[in-house]
Amino acid sequence: MVKMVSHGKHIAIMVQQLNKFNPENQSVEDFLNESAQMLQTLNVTEEKFVLDTLAGCIEYKSLLDVVVNAFFVRDGRYCLTSERNLYAVICYLATFQLEELGLQHFSRIVKSLDTAKMQKFLRFFFNALYLNTWIKDEWSRIYDSPYVKENWIDPLLRWQPKVQQLIEQLTDKLSNRTTTVKTSTVTQPKEFNLTVPKPRAIPIPVPIPVMEKRPPVPPSTYKPPKEKKQLEEIKTKNHQKAEDLLMKANANQFRCATVKSEKGENTHDSMKSKPAFQAQKIQSKIDNIPIKLNAAAILREGALYQRKMEQELKRIENLVQGAGDPSEFLEWQKQMRGRDLEEQLAEIECRRLQGKLSHEEAVLAHQNVIQENKKKADLMREEKAELMHQYAEKCLQEQKEMRELVEQVVEGHKNAKQAKIKLQKYKQQIVQEVCEENRELLRQALEEEEEKLRKRYELIQQIRAIESLPILRQKYVDLTETGGHGLICEMSIVELRERLALLREAQKAAEEEKRDQIIHEKQAKEQLLLDKLDQISVFREELGRAAALKQEEKKRKSQSGERPVKDERVLNLQKKIAEKTMERKKQAGLLKITPQKSSIVSRKDSWQWNHWKELEESRERQFKILQHGFMARETAKKMAACEAARTGATVCILRSEVK
Repeated sequence: MVKMVSHGKHIAIMVQQLNKFNPENQSVEDFLNESAQMLQTLNVTEEKFVLDTLAGCIEYKSLLDVVVNAFFVRDGRYCLTSERNLYAVICYLATFQLEELGLQHFSRIVKSLDTAKMQKFLRFFFNALYLNTWIKDEWSRIYDSPYVKENWIDPLLRWQPKVQQLIEQLTDKLSNRTTTVKTSTVTQPKEFNLTVPKPRAIPIPVPIPVMEKRPPVPPSTYKPPKEKKQLEEIKTKNHQKAEDLLMKANANQFRCATVKSEKGENTHDSMKSKPAFQAQKIQSKIDNIPIKLNAAAILREGALYQRKMEQELKRIENLVQGAGDPSEFLEWQKQMRGRDLEEQLAEIECRRLQGKLSHEEAVLAHQNVIQENKKKADLMREEKAELMHQYAEKCLQEQKEMRELVEQVVEGHKNAKQAKIKLQKYKQQIVQEVCEENRELLRQALEEEEEKLRKRYELIQQIRAIESLPILRQKYVDLTETGGHGLICEMSIVELRERLALLREAQKAAEEEKRDQIIHEKQAKEQLLLDKLDQISVFREELGRAAALKQEEKKRKSQSGERPVKDERVLNLQKKIAEKTMERKKQAGLLKITPQKSSIVSRKDSWQWNHWKELEESRERQFKILQHGFMARETAKKMAACEAARTGATVCILRSEVK
């Protein structure tokens, strides 16, 4: 086993040397030789430990990078990047050297470094979930999966409970607490200097204080505020005013057309007294404003007029051939569509009223559910009071049983001392056997590691000898020769340049031809647009004349509107809704009276709950006083198991150690 005094100094040397190492400019052997010259001040054991750790960190760099990179991404986001090699060294020692060093020596190395950093890294690395999942998968990509599991993952999982104790010690150190961590050293048993406890008298229970009577809830809590009533009154007044204004507007909607003589004279005099208003003339012909059209708009409008002209010609041909006029059919179609629209509107109104009716029914059902829930709540309060009474009786019975159990434990405490002495001797024998096995395993591991280092040194010597051989790197190039790859399309660089020149000339000729073609197409398109514009102007003039004639015909005709008659279904639904709203308001009036009774019951339940809670707390205090000072760890566990088996609950036992 390696023994060193200044652990932090040696770890700092390792980190410093790893920071200097550059694999591109320096070989591993040279780096180890330079490190050995620097470490001549140390003794042989310490120098060998440092060199072995440096060589292992370089050899297994890919494995260590997996853990360190993940640590910086997850838990070490705020750690310094310059401390990367420090975490790599600790990861190497925990993975490959923990069996050789032992937990005690490894804990000394960790404690010599920064406590917060080591606690954070060890908690991350020795997480059983991480070791069994992604760490194992990433290492299996580099090495064989069975080898990884047998040689690295399983040993780490074996050491994980003991390392967890070290992590807890570091956590306590961070929070300024001192705890003792169990190590592999042999315990020295000492005889306990215990005094025979005297049985203490059971104290008289403290009388339960009487709760003061609280003032009742003011009646204003269950009354609606005055502001709400005022707002409703204002709302009704505004609604009545709006209805009056609507009635006046409907009655006087055509009065503005009839002008009385007196009012006409008065307005005439007032107009004379006022200055004349000069209005600007509005241009009558708005359609004649010139609008600039683009090519797409001209073609689109030309196609539209062309399509209309074709349809008109087709209609005239059909009339010439004897076809009928579709005006009667169109009038019938218009009437039928009007009827369908009225039916759809009536159907929509029915659906709206049905929705309103279902809403009223849902509100009424909700009020019925509230009444049922109140009845259930009253029954549950009565059952709760009965259960609390039973619970009090059960607590008194448990206190009696606990006193009997304490007496039995005091009698069995006398025989516990001999059993402890036998157990300590048995543990000492097991520890001696385990230490002998560990020494033999460490010796075998040291021999195997020396053999690996010797083979590695020979392999490095062979590689360096191969690298020292000279290499010819000059090559002469002939531009007229082909590559000699045996392909049909092979050509020399000179031939390639000639072919590229010919391709450029052909490309220029094609571009000139394409340019001429584009110019001709552009001229043809401009001529087409001019023709379309002439055609559009002619069609616009004709359409303007037709629109003027149609407008004059519309002015001659007068249309009378028919008022739609309401559907019977709508009227029936409105009656049902009115009935449901009246029933809901009556139900709501009944619900507003009941809250005072429920509040009184809830106050009674809360007083009973506080009363039984204080009883339970006083029982726990008595139990702690009884068991304090004379109950050992094993007997307390037995008592808790007996009580849990009897009552179905866990008993909390305090443990006091006398040193």
